[in-house]
Amino acid sequence: MLPKSSPSLIHSPYLKLVIAWLVVILFLWNGSAWLSQPMTVSTAIACFAALFGTILLGSFGVVREADHLAHALGEPYGTLTLTLSIVSIEVILIAAVLLGPSDAPTIARDSIFAVMMIIMNLVTGLCLVAGAWRHGEQEYNAQGALAFISMTLVLAGVALILPNTLTTGNGTFWPSQAVVIALLTAALYAAFLALQMGRYKIHFMQPPAGAMSIRRETVTATSAVATAQSGSNRRKLLTHTVVLIALMIPIVLLAHDLAVVIDYGVATAGAPVAVGGVLIAIIVFTPESITAVKAALNNETQRAINLCLGAFVSTVGLTVPAVLAVGLVTGKTVVFGISPTETVLFALTVGLTAMTYLGRRTSITQGLLHLMVFAVFTLMLFTS
Repeated sequence: MLPKSSPSLIHSPYLKLVIAWLVVILFLWNGSAWLSQPMTVSTAIACFAALFGTILLGSFGVVREADHLAHALGEPYGTLTLTLSIVSIEVILIAAVLLGPSDAPTIARDSIFAVMMIIMNLVTGLCLVAGAWRHGEQEYNAQGALAFISMTLVLAGVALILPNTLTTGNGTFWPSQAVVIALLTAALYAAFLALQMGRYKIHFMQPPAGAMSIRRETVTATSAVATAQSGSNRRKLLTHTVVLIALMIPIVLLAHDLAVVIDYGVATAGAPVAVGGVLIAIIVFTPESITAVKAALNNETQRAINLCLGAFVSTVGLTVPAVLAVGLVTGKTVVFGISPTETVLFALTVGLTAMTYLGRRTSITQGLLHLMVFAVFTLMLFTS
């Protein structure tokens, strides 16, 4: 009996809850003493391990609960639940660093760009290679993929490239521009979500094997069945939702402490400032990345696309308005403009992603190209 019970204990969301809240209580009790300056290297390492591990554990728990909701609600609602949960964590961590003791005006830009490179190149490349290796060429819904790419081009282009052309001269928006950009970004993303869940829901669903079209009447009937089934499982849905929220709260409470440790570590190691943003992206998107690769291996290509491309669209659509609002309210400088090297990587990523999903089937070759772009990003991060 013991071998059977051990895995369930390891994966128990309640065990994750207990561990996460114990760490929260520990840092609320004595965290200010541990993180006070000057901080020793050994203390910083211990605190980082505890905070990083707890937040990663909580993120995996959030993904697990959101995945239960995903399967219960069906596509695209399920993937949206998962993506929005993860991106909310990212926004919280970025805001914590931005409001932290050290000056970090580029943290939002660095995090968004790191997410782009990780999700749209590393994870997408792994999904394409792993899925095609196991199943051969895989089908997906090109209309949905291209909708994500179009949103990426406009939202990320406005946020990351446009500031470099403005007279501020430092990659920032003027306050009046920041207000309008934040409102436009939030409004466009909200409209996109409404269309994704409504009229154009069919574009984000996996096409049937051997067929490249789905009758709208069939989708409507399937949705009605899913609605009826979800009605009979409301208690389970409510439980998963409550646990998901309970796992996110410790992440919120520990985010500021992790930001302090990251600032200390980057400064002490003399690492590039952008490493802080990369760490946030890794912490937040590791669980979702694993979920996307598993989806590709299970021949759920459209779900992998929804997770990868949808994650980045959500990142820009939520992070940009939130960070601009924080900057306006607190008076903090928020730098969004990326460097010339990053601009080239941006263009390569968007162009390659568009070429990848112009067809109807996946390709290992395209996956290898995405992995190469990520390798170049990693090289430039530490050598440029």
